[in-house]
Amino acid sequence: MLAETICSAASAAGLGIAAVTAYRKRFLAATRIAAYSLVPIGLVLTGVVEWLSDIVFKPSVWLGFGLLGLAWLLFMTTRAVERRGGGTRKERKAAARAAQNDAVAPAAAAPSLGAGAPAERPQPREKSKKQAAAGGSGDDFSDIEAILKKHGI
Repeated sequence: MLAETICSAASAAGLGIAAVTAYRKRFLAATRIAAYSLVPIGLVLTGVVEWLSDIVFKPSVWLGFGLLGLAWLLFMTTRAVERRGGGTRKERKAAARAAQNDAVAPAAAAPSLGAGAPAERPQPREKSKKQAAAGGSGDDFSDIEAILKKHGI
């Protein structure tokens, strides 16, 4: 009841200001003020103000919001614990490699239906970063030389 009265008074005041503005021959501004002043009374007539006042003044609604917040907090806590469940990053990577090796090993050991050719093993990497830096720094500069030759330098 109080909220509806306040909204009605605000609308009446806004329409009064719009009338004074229109009297001063500022019709565009007066129309804009009138539009803004009709919003509170429109909210009252649609029932939005009553709905909001029911939400604000009922303790059961606040209890419901509290329970929703608690549910969200529990959900986020379980996700954080689940992410940390694998230990450190190194431990998670080691566990992932072990799981990958376990998955690859039975496939390689399984008998094939082909002519009995041995299963192909993955090729080792060409050079590690330390080996490339220590022994073969010429490979690194060959790319640069090719770019410089391309541009005629």
